[in-house]
Amino acid sequence: MKTIFLVLIYAGLFVHIAAAQQSTGKIDRHALVTRHNVSVQRFDSLSSLSVGNGEFAFTVDPTGLQTFPEYFERGGVPLGTESEWGWHSFPNTYRYQRSEVWKNYKVNNRQVPYLYAHDKAGRQKDASDFLRANPHRLQLGVVGLTILKKNGMPAQIEDIKNIRQELDLWEGEIHSYFEVEGVPVKVHTVCHPQLDMVAANVESPLVAQHRLSVHIRFPYPTGDWEGRPDFQQPDRHKTTSRYLNDRQVLFERELDQTYYNVVLQWNGDEALQKKAPHDYLLNPLGEEEMLAFSCHFTPAAAPAPKVQGQSGPFNNTFTPADQRISTLAHQQIWGDSRDDWQQFWETGGAVDLSGSTDPRAAELERRIVLSQYLTRIQCAGNTPPQETGLTYNSWFGKFHLEMHWWHAAHFALWNRPALLEKSLSWYGTIKDKARETAVKQGFKGVRWPKMTDPSGNESPSPVGPFLIWQQPHFIYMAELCYRDHPDNATLQQYKDLVFATADFMASYPWYDTIKHEYVLGPGLIPAQERFDPVTTTNPSFELAYWRWALRTAQQWRKRLNMEPQPEWDSIIAKLPPFPSKDGLYLAAASAPDSYTNPRYMTDHPAVLGMDGFVPPDTLVDSTMMLRTFKKIWDSWSWEDTWGWDYPLVAMTATRLGQPEAAVDILLKQVTKNTFLPNGHNYQRDNLRIYLPGNGALLSAIAMMCAGWDGYTGPDAPGFPKNGKWKVKWEGLAKMP
Repeated sequence: MKTIFLVLIYAGLFVHIAAAQQSTGKIDRHALVTRHNVSVQRFDSLSSLSVGNGEFAFTVDPTGLQTFPEYFERGGVPLGTESEWGWHSFPNTYRYQRSEVWKNYKVNNRQVPYLYAHDKAGRQKDASDFLRANPHRLQLGVVGLTILKKNGMPAQIEDIKNIRQELDLWEGEIHSYFEVEGVPVKVHTVCHPQLDMVAANVESPLVAQHRLSVHIRFPYPTGDWEGRPDFQQPDRHKTTSRYLNDRQVLFERELDQTYYNVVLQWNGDEALQKKAPHDYLLNPLGEEEMLAFSCHFTPAAAPAPKVQGQSGPFNNTFTPADQRISTLAHQQIWGDSRDDWQQFWETGGAVDLSGSTDPRAAELERRIVLSQYLTRIQCAGNTPPQETGLTYNSWFGKFHLEMHWWHAAHFALWNRPALLEKSLSWYGTIKDKARETAVKQGFKGVRWPKMTDPSGNESPSPVGPFLIWQQPHFIYMAELCYRDHPDNATLQQYKDLVFATADFMASYPWYDTIKHEYVLGPGLIPAQERFDPVTTTNPSFELAYWRWALRTAQQWRKRLNMEPQPEWDSIIAKLPPFPSKDGLYLAAASAPDSYTNPRYMTDHPAVLGMDGFVPPDTLVDSTMMLRTFKKIWDSWSWEDTWGWDYPLVAMTATRLGQPEAAVDILLKQVTKNTFLPNGHNYQRDNLRIYLPGNGALLSAIAMMCAGWDGYTGPDAPGFPKNGKWKVKWEGLAKMP
């Protein structure tokens, strides 16, 4: 890792700020946010910056646009242009079917099919690979600059000097300054708050000298795990362009069965030049030093059959209404963006640590502020986000529903529930497929998939289809929404899916007639993905989550004046006690060697989630839980964890009355707890950003400040009372 922060230097500035700020009263939100504006002064492949609106994001290099994407492609945070609607599938030439990859497992004396990723060479493996990789999310285009030096050659990275770039968080804008051969260039970049539109102002004498152009390229997808763009296959896709008027060009894109449009609009005297297929320059023609433009990306329907005599691959898929939307006054885009961001920062929760003397406080506050920005632009769409948001692909761009809570639950806890409810509504669109899976496996209700796409199809995997801890998430997130607005409308909106979720959960365990208890598994992999699905039973975290979610579903019935569901009560009463050995809670009843087998001391320490992430259970022995916490603290392989694990542990530490540990784990110096200069949570070489880590941090901080239901102790229970932490917070909700 090459980007580690100098916390003590940052803390010096922090103490100076604190001296001028009262310890009581309303938080100065503008000061809080803007002191964490991100500054970039050189090319660093891990320090690219993004603008976005939750449904669309655009990531730039120090030029303020996507001028040198190759520098960031491998080992950096790529310069992506992604939307929640931009998906593509390669032609299914061999007609692979999902029915080909189901694999039966014997569970409780019956055969249960799972969508397995086969690994032996042959058609089943080919089908698994195809269905796992398709559909995949698209990189929609690259919008950068071409700058000519005095000798007529294009400027390269080494020609970009005196870089001064800043992400203005309060206004959601990126301000970039640099020089080429001593000539200054200023670029301001912004995203429209509702439209998939990026806009930029480019100001430089180079514009008037006709040596600076906007460079737009459209790639084909590689279809690989990271979704890198492919510029080497121009014959596999189509781009057509036509003028809509003298300052607007429409690009129509066709990639197999995927279609979308891009409207390029500008304010001055410019002309479009086609360099090559899918490669265009917007060249200045006048004497102005300002080039202002916007690019609006929109999905398009498949073209209708051509009318005789019509030319081109499209049949007027772009309508006059589309053109009116794209024709926005340039200043209106900037004004709308600034208004939207000001409203975001002035509402919802806020946490100010500037009165603290602990040298780590500045870094923690920086992570909190930047995580709010990043989750707002990357995770606040109409579908659950992928783990790398709208910057670049991971797992082919698909999203993981066990991560949805970590991505988005914090929106409700930070008093911005509408941003959670946008994606929560998506579950209703896939309920039929989730019900089909449950029926196929012999269960009731709906079984939510793990790795999926907007259609709700499960992806073949040796792990994903066996996970169950995404199932209660819907109930938890619906409950958070109800707590924010506890009315009948909320109950009516979510009740059917809450009850269908609970129906699956009640039908999933099998009854052990000898022990007279219901058993989770086998046929499951717990949240700690280190266990064999054939043998694993009763993981502690899932037992706690199952019991809590079914109780909460019963509470929803009570709120609606409905009778309790007897089957749910039976499951709640007869789920087994949490497995333990030698005074420690075990990861699973089937793993008595939880603390002696090195394999089980890696990955997620999920056993701690049974009394932290999951609200307290009366069956949890607090003394045993504290011993378990200390054992994991001392013995876990922390290098082999994930970004949301540290907030998970902080939640448990907070409930156990261990605030020093809560702060220590949030700031533990370990690779996967690294937060880059742009605020992203770094994980590994092929996972350079990881938004579940950002969202999890915000959820943990909400609990550490506001506490949880029934908590009556001192304010901010997750922060030490040693005189070094001064925590001001407002607008946060308690955890359940």
